[in-house]
Amino acid sequence: MKEIYELTSMDMVEQFIEQHEMSFLYVSRQECSVCHALLPKIRELLKPYPSIHLGHIDANQVEEVASRFLILTVPIMLMLVEKREVIRADRFVRLDRLAEQLEQIFNMYT
Repeated sequence: MKEIYELTSMDMVEQFIEQHEMSFLYVSRQECSVCHALLPKIRELLKPYPSIHLGHIDANQVEEVASRFLILTVPIMLMLVEKREVIRADRFVRLDRLAEQLEQIFNMYT
């Protein structure tokens, strides 16, 4: 099972991005049913990529995340490589398209 890092402050988010060449941030809210349903699917999607680290941020707990990453809705998924955003997917995500993007980016950087 893919490990999920629970990021509970903006400092933790910034350290997570700094420490991992490939970061995948999943931003959700407690009251979001789509968020709860999608997280296990994202976790499964990332399983074949051990060098992509999955961080989960509860936007209710870390309110600054919205302004830092210009987030207007949840869930939102951000893939960062070397601290640069390379994928942004939100709300109703096509998992097949996201899988293709992950594969392309992973192959480019590894």
